[in-house]
Amino acid sequence: MCKYCLLTIALILSIKLPAQRKGVFDPVALWAFSHPFAAAKIKKINKTCQAIYNQKEIKTRLDSFSNGGKLDAFRHVFFMAAFHQKVKTKKLRKLGKAHENKNYRQFLKGETNYEHRHDSLSMVMDLHNNEVAFGLKETTNALSLEELKEKVIQTILSGKALILKRNRQGQLLKCDARILSPEELNKGWYIPKCLVNSDQVYMD
Repeated sequence: MCKYCLLTIALILSIKLPAQRKGVFDPVALWAFSHPFAAAKIKKINKTCQAIYNQKEIKTRLDSFSNGGKLDAFRHVFFMAAFHQKVKTKKLRKLGKAHENKNYRQFLKGETNYEHRHDSLSMVMDLHNNEVAFGLKETTNALSLEELKEKVIQTILSGKALILKRNRQGQLLKCDARILSPEELNKGWYIPKCLVNSDQVYMD
């Protein structure tokens, strides 16, 4: 049996069958079943990407906000740019949309609290940052992952990605700089957060 056939079988066996709740399958797992070779490549790259993402220096150079901050933007751009070295844009774009679809389903089921809940602007932000990653391919395709990390950090600091507006204390702000209350953050899918470029300086 060919090497890729064995790899595909191993990948499928390593993934739990998509959990079905109320007759709806996990969109990300469905993507993996539809694109087994791409999923195998991503699984191989992902472990190294995760180790780089966990480096303490990244938080020092960007911020510590894994939800809507520069660190969050780095994660989206870096992982997608790394995957893009081996997987075509069309497939990765579908994967990104599947992730957002899954986040929306989790929101509908009330599976996350307001601090980590996805919402409409978070979805716009993530999809935009995925596109930033795709746009880096011509200049990063031959880079090592450590070199890619540096390129992505500079991309974030130059303002090409999107993040959520915050003050210096890390509180989420509206576009008029008013602080969003817990009640506002917990009220639904459409929350009046504010998207800004990733070179934004957190201010009082």
